[in-house]
Amino acid sequence: MRQQHYLIPTLRDIPADAEVVSHQLMLRAGLIRQLASGLYTYLPLAQKVLKKIQAIIREEMDKAGAQEILMPALHPAEIWQETGRWDVYGPELMRLYDRHERQFALGPTHEEVVTALVRDEIKSYKRLPMTVYQIQTKFRDERRPRFGVLRAREFIMKDAYSFDTSHEGLDESYRKMYEAYQAIFSRCGLNFRAVEADSGAIGGTGTHEFMVLSDVGEDTIAYCDSCQYAANIEKAEVNQRDYRQIESTGQPMEKVNTPQAKTVTELVDMLDVSPRQIIKAVALDVDGQVVVALVRGDFELNEVKVKNLFGADRVELLDEERIRAELGSEPGFIGPIGLDGAKIIADHSVKGMQDAVTGANEKDKHYIHVSVGRDFAVERYEDLRQITEGDACPRCEGTIRFAKGIEVGHVFKLGTKYSEAMGATFLDENGHQQPMIMGCYGIGVTRLLAAIIEQHHDEHGIIWPRAVAPFDIHLISVNMKDDMQRELAEQLYVKLQQAGFDVLYDDREERAGVKFKDADLIGIPLRVTVGKKAGDGIVECKLRRTGETEEIKADELIQILPRLLEQA
Repeated sequence: MRQQHYLIPTLRDIPADAEVVSHQLMLRAGLIRQLASGLYTYLPLAQKVLKKIQAIIREEMDKAGAQEILMPALHPAEIWQETGRWDVYGPELMRLYDRHERQFALGPTHEEVVTALVRDEIKSYKRLPMTVYQIQTKFRDERRPRFGVLRAREFIMKDAYSFDTSHEGLDESYRKMYEAYQAIFSRCGLNFRAVEADSGAIGGTGTHEFMVLSDVGEDTIAYCDSCQYAANIEKAEVNQRDYRQIESTGQPMEKVNTPQAKTVTELVDMLDVSPRQIIKAVALDVDGQVVVALVRGDFELNEVKVKNLFGADRVELLDEERIRAELGSEPGFIGPIGLDGAKIIADHSVKGMQDAVTGANEKDKHYIHVSVGRDFAVERYEDLRQITEGDACPRCEGTIRFAKGIEVGHVFKLGTKYSEAMGATFLDENGHQQPMIMGCYGIGVTRLLAAIIEQHHDEHGIIWPRAVAPFDIHLISVNMKDDMQRELAEQLYVKLQQAGFDVLYDDREERAGVKFKDADLIGIPLRVTVGKKAGDGIVECKLRRTGETEEIKADELIQILPRLLEQA
């Protein structure tokens, strides 16, 4: 491809609204242009990279036995209403009406569509197991699109769906997709980890996220420094070791004045106690049920764990009006003693606390010298707190560490969540109707593009891994007005293409410095420069990743290129 007429509108300056490196470089290197908030046009360089990523995905999906289909992006409301997700998915679901006032949605995911398809087409166990996948444009009405294509309103995803006759079959389908994902991300040149995760709005159990390690990641990974345990911070289990409690003084519970002391920090300062002596009470609405969750003052409640504990669709903080009306308590001074109308649950860290401090359910009042069990009862103890860095690993004797990650893939065991709701059944060997056992497997294709750049760049620009690079070689003629340079560059351009290499040929009449800066910014693995030694038949080869250069005879270039590209 000749660069003179190729659409690569490079920029010298960093755009003011680009916060992260991938967004900055995708704009500067001429990969994308923004149409509106969260909406982007992918220019030729980006499109070539996306095609290579998609080719890798297709190869690994096909190898795992999945079949490619293409489903509509526009979904009728009725199928979402069948599963109940129309009402619970939230404002991220883009909804619209057609001219006949029928309601539709632009699909953020395709569980309902694929379940309807398989329900209508597959009737017997003899046709199962089956896995289908697509690469399709998705839509999500993000509250705040940011970080370029990492959090966009329109994006490309690969989503696959497996259908099995048993949970053992689902385990096998899940294993195949898990291994395919490991191969995909490894081939894309990424440093990643598969972590245990929460299933969120998709539903189901048994789920892993594939996280690309990056400081700009919006997700926090908790991982062990000694074993392979890793989990999203929302899902990470806490080692239920024996919490060291402060010894009891044996004093009776006492109500004290604590004016305006609504937070743990304020109580610590006012009462001269440790956060470990405070029982924090959080009032929640769990699918309409009032629940008060207790956690030690030096920890934070994990609402995702509460949601999973109750199998709830919705967990929200109880508002001040309901705290007063339904609990008979006072915001900022909630405690478990004498509390009516609420289910009381507690994190294991609360068990056995002595001489503790907790809210008295009156304004500006707290109880001190509180003993759990003596002064109030807990209905059940569970793992409810957020894991913290330095905690003991729940799997071994190691220590938990934190890292940031960009989620690029997610695999779920859906079970019968969708098949039962939509009547997707099959006849088993005995002629009985059974619900299909489903799995769901997603990859953010455009997000993957940005994640690669986050891990592969330097101060000069992008450094593409060869497997996904838009071109193999960037051929540069330093001075197009020099006949020898131009003629040798033209000859090499033809020969390289005939030898099967994908070449971007910089035939622009620009200064050498401009060409070299653009080459570093674009980041093609190997640069071949035709310069002042063209008359001697010598060219310079430079590896983008290492900066190493080597002078080579032009007539030997084709033979030497495989070795150079292997190093790229």
